[in-house]
Amino acid sequence: MGTKPKSPKGLTFEKALQRLEEIVSELEDPQKGLEQALVLFEEGVVLSRFCRGKIEEIQKRVEVVLKETPQGFVTGPFGGEDDAEGEEEGGEGDGDGKA
Repeated sequence: MGTKPKSPKGLTFEKALQRLEEIVSELEDPQKGLEQALVLFEEGVVLSRFCRGKIEEIQKRVEVVLKETPQGFVTGPFGGEDDAEGEEEGGEGDGDGKA
């Protein structure tokens, strides 16, 4: 019964994320059996790793593009609590267009 989850080859980030959301909803159903919940969990882990890999790949590509620009943009943390720290470090003359 316990089949190994298939690798998400050819799957887009958006589709993988959508499936992850479906899995979370299914796992919240108290009627799911333990074996079925485990299969869903395994699929979720595979999809989560796939999404994390895609995000890391995109981050690296963005950093390369930013390093190659003549303006010399500086990358920093994105989102969450780290934003306040990034603003303090690069607040003056960072070219963000704010007056």
